[in-house]
Amino acid sequence: MAPKTVRLVLIAAAFVAGLASVFAVLFVVNKPQAGSLVGAAAIGGPFRLIDQNGRPFTDTDLKGEPFLVFFGFTHCPDACPTTLLELSDVLDKLGGDADKVRVLFISIDPERDNPAALKDYLSAFNSRLVGLTGDLPAVTTVARAYHVYFKKVPLDGGDYTMDHTAIVYLMNKDGRFVSPFSLRRSAQDAADDLRRFL
Repeated sequence: MAPKTVRLVLIAAAFVAGLASVFAVLFVVNKPQAGSLVGAAAIGGPFRLIDQNGRPFTDTDLKGEPFLVFFGFTHCPDACPTTLLELSDVLDKLGGDADKVRVLFISIDPERDNPAALKDYLSAFNSRLVGLTGDLPAVTTVARAYHVYFKKVPLDGGDYTMDHTAIVYLMNKDGRFVSPFSLRRSAQDAADDLRRFL
């Protein structure tokens, strides 16, 4: 390799290393601490929906309790049942502390997911899961508040499925967004993490 080429490679490597150092420092300085409100003003907010028992359910029903929010639909073939099973496992690992947290499953398919359909669907999971639905404008409003994308996707034969954001949101006791809640770990580790916000 020519000396000029070697020098250019070394300069580029030094630049990349310097850039990496800058980003590392910025990450450490700005790293969210436990319980911090990352994007608190941007995610969540007031809502009014109907639970799986046909009763009105609003954000005020959650005051004083941390809660997890997941958007999905009962005809979902994979992500939704998998996530709800994992959340059920986390609730099981919380033991008696499970009564101090709420886990919401908000349907983005109100056309099919009425309260009775939600109740039947959720019977396969932890009994503490709260299913919520409403008319399309109400569901759209709460989805927008959580920056959730959803779209009806036609299938052959006249049926349809739903494309949607599959994130579990961790909200604190004041209803403010903390962070996405990772389920890519053991249920016990997830439960221990959640317990910090009770």
